[in-house]
Amino acid sequence: MTVPVRPTTPPSPAPDVPRPPLRLVRVRTPQPPAQDPRIPVRLLLPGVAVPRPTYRPGPRPRATAAVPLDEFAPTLSARDELPDVVATGRRLITLALEVLSGRRPASQLQQLTSPGVYAALSAGRRPRWCAEGTAPLLVGKVHVGEPVDGVAEVVAVARRAGRAHAVAARLEGIDGRWRCTALQIG
Repeated sequence: MTVPVRPTTPPSPAPDVPRPPLRLVRVRTPQPPAQDPRIPVRLLLPGVAVPRPTYRPGPRPRATAAVPLDEFAPTLSARDELPDVVATGRRLITLALEVLSGRRPASQLQQLTSPGVYAALSAGRRPRWCAEGTAPLLVGKVHVGEPVDGVAEVVAVARRAGRAHAVAARLEGIDGRWRCTALQIG
């Protein structure tokens, strides 16, 4: 047995209750207006390279003459007082990867790194690709950039089991030798 379905109509409002009139509200956009609203704004021009701002790292802290230098405090070194940065960078990256893979004790990195980097490396957190497997770690060519006198940024590609991983470090010249103050392993 089927029941017929009757269409229902919504109840109509009472004719004596007035509705407020609809009105259009314009909301201002947070962007500044274009130079000429008739000319479309093009963010990228085909065939034209995008201008990029030049990277300018902050200056190194300098000792002021008003504050006497402590005899035992670390002193910043200029580039001509430091050893070869490519060899030091390769050594640092290789040692760091061997520490993370468990093949070398972390104490061997203490002289090459700042206290913060050393604490992070000896904390026991390791990238999975470094900690697992027995394939050898191969460090590729080391690229060096020196943005400021006495500061070097070192980049290399580490390969293990056919996969590539980026390694970057910031080296600063302190007391006549390079010391790693930042290390990023991808």
